[in-house]
Amino acid sequence: MSKQYETVIGLEVHVELATKTKIFCGCSTAFGGAPNTHTCPVCTGMPGSLPVLNKQVVEYAMAVGLAANCQINQYCKFDRKNYFYPDNPQNYQISQLYLPICHDGWVEIETESGVKKKIGIHEIHMEEDAGKLVHDEWEDCSLVDYNRSGVPLIEIVSEPDIRSSKEAKSYLDGIRAILGYLDISDCKMQEGSIRCDVNVSVRPKGSDTFGTRVEMKNVNSFSAAERAIDYEAARQIAVLEKGGVVLQETRRWDDVHGVNEVLRSKEDAQDYRYFPDPDLLTIVVDEEHVEELRRSIPELPVHRLQRYLKDYGLPYFDSNLLVENVDKAEFFEKTAALGAAPKSVTNWLLGDVTKVLNEKNCLLSDTKLTPEKLAEMIALIDKKEISNNAGKTVLDEIIFSDKTPAQVVEEKGLRQISDSSFLEKVADEVLAANPKAVEDYKKGKTNVVGFLVGQCMRASKGQGNPTTLREIMEKKLAAL
Repeated sequence: MSKQYETVIGLEVHVELATKTKIFCGCSTAFGGAPNTHTCPVCTGMPGSLPVLNKQVVEYAMAVGLAANCQINQYCKFDRKNYFYPDNPQNYQISQLYLPICHDGWVEIETESGVKKKIGIHEIHMEEDAGKLVHDEWEDCSLVDYNRSGVPLIEIVSEPDIRSSKEAKSYLDGIRAILGYLDISDCKMQEGSIRCDVNVSVRPKGSDTFGTRVEMKNVNSFSAAERAIDYEAARQIAVLEKGGVVLQETRRWDDVHGVNEVLRSKEDAQDYRYFPDPDLLTIVVDEEHVEELRRSIPELPVHRLQRYLKDYGLPYFDSNLLVENVDKAEFFEKTAALGAAPKSVTNWLLGDVTKVLNEKNCLLSDTKLTPEKLAEMIALIDKKEISNNAGKTVLDEIIFSDKTPAQVVEEKGLRQISDSSFLEKVADEVLAANPKAVEDYKKGKTNVVGFLVGQCMRASKGQGNPTTLREIMEKKLAAL
């Protein structure tokens, strides 16, 4: 009989910081430049070049640490991680092993059962990014773009406290939300500004001994992390069930085919021959400066969530989705401040607006939708000047144009008709044109009312007030 297993997950989140220059030189960090144009002797590892630390990187790293309830090391320093790979021009990466900037923190998530759970953060350390390998299948060669080499990173290393792919997704969403509120990274996974390495092991339920850990690379989205975790856990269980042994290794996740494959045997820290970087001084952090930074941290998602529940009376589900994205949260508050009902704003933002953003693969800031325009549209619906369906048409028109909701309503003739005499005439015409539906109603099939109201809406070109039409139709049918 098969054993019951528990999945143990730890995550390493790599975040590109939104500084204008690289961590150890003055080269631009802008995305999308021509290959090898944002480079200099420092970030390409030329002999004799010396790194100079970007102070803003330290500030950003500490801000994330404070937001994630970490301890800040008063003294920290950089180490050299030695490995040989074409995208690593120095043949080592400047990172932090022995004395990272932040350690021993936590973030709170909500589990699938609705229970609050703290996920420990082992450390947050600073490091430099590597270059980018471009594989040309036509020319059968690989090229290296060093524009990304030296871009500042922080790596957020969790404790192995995560027990399911859903918990992992919740944790990643929480980390991304914190980064967004601090405004220290654009978190664009498609540009590689936030990446995730996944560590998975399994063990018999009830055991306090960890199983053999497997690391997965090439996890390019949070939803991919879920799929990768579920696949790897199932793979390891299958190996154990057959009497095999899970090997410690690094595997590459293939999200297209939903499988992973072996890259290499898993290295340990000693394999990288870490030693203190001789070119960089020890960083000394003043406690007064830490407290000043702590005071400057804005309202974080967990606090904003509680405020939305209390001040706006929103359901937990809606509030949680809103606060995950600082742009949506601020857009919501500005729209509600204009008089729109908070629940109506939430429904539109999390529903149709988000649908359009996903379809166009863009951000709210990429559109021309404003709180003023959304509030005006909601007001038109609340006053029953337009229907909810007409509101969707209005949204499609205003989200990427300078048009106002009122202009769209007039241009497309969307204004709702509530005139009883007109709607009664429409109802009479629909009843006359649908004798079978009328007979079905007389036989007790009351569900035909919806069909008849739909025909009335069609006859009125979508402008009839559906509530008034239903009332009229039910009254006329009852009188037959």
